[in-house]
Parts: sequence; structure tokens; C-alpha cells
Amino acid sequence: MQKDTSFETLVAIVARLRKECPWDREQTFDSIKGHTIEEAYEVVEAIDEKDYGELCHELGDLLLHVLFHSRIAEDEGLFNHEDVIASVTDKLIRRHPHVFGDTKVDGAAMVKSNWEKLKRQEGRNSAVDGVPRKLPALLRATRLQDKASKIGFDWPHRDDVWRKVEEEIRELKSAVEDAEQGKIEEELGDLLFALVNYARFVDVDPEAALRKTNEKFIRRFQYMEKRFVEEGRDIHNASLEEMDVYWEEAKTGVEP
Repeated sequence: MQKDTSFETLVAIVARLRKECPWDREQTFDSIKGHTIEEAYEVVEAIDEKDYGELCHELGDLLLHVLFHSRIAEDEGLFNHEDVIASVTDKLIRRHPHVFGDTKVDGAAMVKSNWEKLKRQEGRNSAVDGVPRKLPALLRATRLQDKASKIGFDWPHRDDVWRKVEEEIRELKSAVEDAEQGKIEEELGDLLFALVNYARFVDVDPEAALRKTNEKFIRRFQYMEKRFVEEGRDIHNASLEEMDVYWEEAKTGVEP
């Protein structure tokens, strides 16, 4: 059977589901927004794993959410999928005058700088407006710093950023020694923010780096659990020293 790749068919299917499926009919922006975020993360996971067949599938799921939100909006008389398409089409043309107009640019850095200037002209009150509060904190810190750097608010050298990291470590240690809980939280936040900044200077995505470390921890921990099961022992009754033996073994035995 030939696959139906028509965009109009997908739009019609979503519209029919909203009319005829009891579950789909009950959904609202709020009820599915968490699922929308989940689908976006599944896209990222497929990219991280270089599973391009899965990426194709997950992009389809994300597209479905765009159309589903658009259909909810149409049912409420707000807008429809054509308005969504028109909005992004207009924005892409407007923010790429070097492609669709006469503006000259010298490289990607100038494109990014012009993009921020155009957003300010469109009514943004601040260079750091438009970074969603719901973003994961590491990702939001990266975006805030990136936007600030585009107007020249940035460290001149990587070594300066590292000295700031070391300064924040000292301040966190001092707050811990003083047992000031509120200050500890503040200084820990400052340290994380400085580390995110350093990651930007060494061209590392801190969100991706932490995701990889999380997965590495899971692999090592599960290897340790497996070794205790193989020995017929309960890990809950093991000492830290005994667990550490298998942890070190995992570091040499299960890393990709």
C-alpha cells in the first residue's frame, strides 16, 4: 500500500479525531502541554542516539502535537494551522534579510547578531526576553548567556571565565562552612551558572553533557547491581567499600 504523505490528510485526521474520539475531544492546551514537552525530548534523545529511523518517528509525533494544538485553537476560535504556518513563514522571511532582501552579512555570527537586533525591532524590551521560564535551568542559563554575549556583554577570554568558576567554588565553600542555607543555595546557583558559561567557552552543550553523565551513572550503577545479583547477594546489605569494588570494575568494563 502506498503511503499517504499528504499534509492535508494529516490535518484532516487530526480534525476527525477531535470530533469523533472521546479522549481527543476532551483535551486542552494545558492537558497535553506536558506530552508536547515529552515529544520534544524524545526528538532530542533520538538525535543523541543517532537513531535516525526513530528520529523520523519522533518528528512525526512532534508535528502531530503542533497540529493538535492548532486544532484546539481553531475549535476555540483563536487561530488555525494556516495561521501558524503564515506566522512562521513571515518571521523567517523578515529575519533573513540577507537571503530575502539586500542586507549583506559576513558569516554566521553576523546572522545571529542581526537576528537579535530584528527581534528588538519587533518589540522585545530586552535582549534576554523570549527565553522560556519552563526551560530546564541549564539550558535556560545557556540561552541567557548566549543572548547577552550577542550584544557584547561577555568575558573576553576563557581563562577569565575559569577564574570566575574558581571564585564561585570558594564562595560556595565559605557559605557551607557558615551553614547559611539560603546563601548555600545562592552560591551553588552562581557556581552552576559560571560552569554553564565556561561550557559555552569550550564549545560544550552543558545540558547534553549532563545527560551523558546521567546515562553513564545509570550504566555503572546497573552493572554494580547485576554483579551482586550474580553473587546471590542483596546490595542493600553491602558496605560502601564492597559496592565501590564493582563500581570501579564497571568503569573499565561497561563504558562505550
